[in-house]
Amino acid sequence: MQITLDNPASAPQPANSFYSQVARVELPGGGVLLYVSGQVADGPDLATQSRGVFEALDALLKAHGATLADVINIRTYLTDIDGIGEYGAVRREFLTGTAPTSMTFEASRLFEPDALVEVEVVAAIP
Repeated sequence: MQITLDNPASAPQPANSFYSQVARVELPGGGVLLYVSGQVADGPDLATQSRGVFEALDALLKAHGATLADVINIRTYLTDIDGIGEYGAVRREFLTGTAPTSMTFEASRLFEPDALVEVEVVAAIP
């Protein structure tokens, strides 16, 4: 098994040097798992931020030969769980196939002070 930590130049860069955006795990016998760090985005409201988050996730996955259709697990952190419907509507715009495994959690604060949502994913490439 080979593990590569990466910050693809073609995708959003980390806010600081404390983490990598993507962990690429080459599996014995073939296949790849991609662990993508939590993404946040600027915007005045939850829907705008959610779109920005999924666009960032898409760019990071594409940099490693994957797409949002390859996502097998998604973890979402909302600062107000009452926004789950608004977030879910945007999520369905980007994740259109069979839904991946999922967890949604309300967090009182996120790393970026103005962030309303943060999403991290795991993707599998056969």
